[in-house]
Amino acid sequence: MSNSSTGRNTPCPCGSGKKFKHCCLGREDATTSSPGAPGPAQALREALQGQEFHSLEEAQSFANEHMRRHNQHPLDDFDGLSPEQMAGMLDRPFSSPRLVVFPEVLDSPPSAPITRLFSLLVEAIGEQGLKPTAKGNLPRHFCRDAALAYWGEQKYQEETRFGGINREVDFSDLHVTRVVAELAGLVRTYKGKFILSRDCRRLLAEGGLAAVYPKLFRAYAEQFNWAYRDGHVEVPFIQQAFLFTLYLLWRHGDTSRPQTFYEDAFLRAFPMVLNDVPPNSFSTPEETLRRAYTWRTLLDFAGFFGLVEVKKASDDILCNEYRVKALPLLGDALRFQVSG
Repeated sequence: MSNSSTGRNTPCPCGSGKKFKHCCLGREDATTSSPGAPGPAQALREALQGQEFHSLEEAQSFANEHMRRHNQHPLDDFDGLSPEQMAGMLDRPFSSPRLVVFPEVLDSPPSAPITRLFSLLVEAIGEQGLKPTAKGNLPRHFCRDAALAYWGEQKYQEETRFGGINREVDFSDLHVTRVVAELAGLVRTYKGKFILSRDCRRLLAEGGLAAVYPKLFRAYAEQFNWAYRDGHVEVPFIQQAFLFTLYLLWRHGDTSRPQTFYEDAFLRAFPMVLNDVPPNSFSTPEETLRRAYTWRTLLDFAGFFGLVEVKKASDDILCNEYRVKALPLLGDALRFQVSG
């Protein structure tokens, strides 16, 4: 028995958690940071060359040990993570304490767009509750008042110059906050009103926003569909890899960098995600994916949760280039246990 093959639809031997056809099958032909270096499947085939095995079990044991060593070896394409660590980030982001710890209560009150909006929602609900519209949304008067308080007079005028806030979805950030709060079990409807759940009131009483933030964070990462929020292409793997993006920001975010730095790192780690992008006549799959990644991960997730500062590279209204820098909340909301 001198070689081995991996089925296209079987789990990738690198341990990434993806199917082989969506991971290292393409990596072996893709341009990487180490040109000429064999992919994990090719390395296994080379290791099997010339080996003599007396049974299938013996061959399988050899392959398992080879892949175990490989899976624990840091890879440049994974920004220093091993395939084993990457698999934990992708498949078990909230239950891999050797990789990252998520405190149940933050050390200090968080400042983030979502917490400012959640505070406005909590205040409006109060002790009496808040009556929704006939369609079950937040009432228009509250949405307008919240937008004014959140943006301030000048930005409110700028944001509404092409159309006012006549319903909840017209103020997208507030709409998302309400949906995520419900997914987190913090807000619910009872007897025809929005109310704060018992758990929410307990958390606010015991730890304030520092205790509520982790609940909002996890609901947004695990339950909320990121693609719902924007008009970009559906690529669920962008959301599945959220912890890898936060790891990149943790390692490199102390310096302001262009968003392309993080786009490049994501594509270097997962080149075959491009296969998940449906073709269109307006841009290449890579251009489409880069836009979706930056908007969905850096702006609508990391920025919305106060983990990074995202600034446009210029004042041009059509500018779609950004500079990204990590904020102190990143180190408070999650604590990586891997080497930086």
